[in-house]
Amino acid sequence: MVSFPSGEVATVLRASTSTQDPYGNDVPRSDTETDYPGCAVWPRVSSEDVQARDQVIEGLYVLFPVGADVLSTDRVRVRGETYLVDGDPGIYRSPLTGTKIGPQVSLTKVTG
Repeated sequence: MVSFPSGEVATVLRASTSTQDPYGNDVPRSDTETDYPGCAVWPRVSSEDVQARDQVIEGLYVLFPVGADVLSTDRVRVRGETYLVDGDPGIYRSPLTGTKIGPQVSLTKVTG
């Protein structure tokens, strides 16, 4: 398994399916958290939308170790901030050696 010696911890937050109480009301369950140490993290270009309000869209890329389980419906906590996974993860494979490194995800956080 490839991980980066000076990499960072990324925590995948997956919402559990809700259950129902005896009256048929949905009862949400807590998120499942899975830590993945040794991740490569680098910034994406941020943007601003100032049409109707001040809105900032920022993001990161995260390269997880091989075998990491990340879905497009997950959230990821990195550097103390929680981001949404933007699209499906892609599996990174080195063009030089063919070595699989792991899933790469785009993360997005919108404020404002």
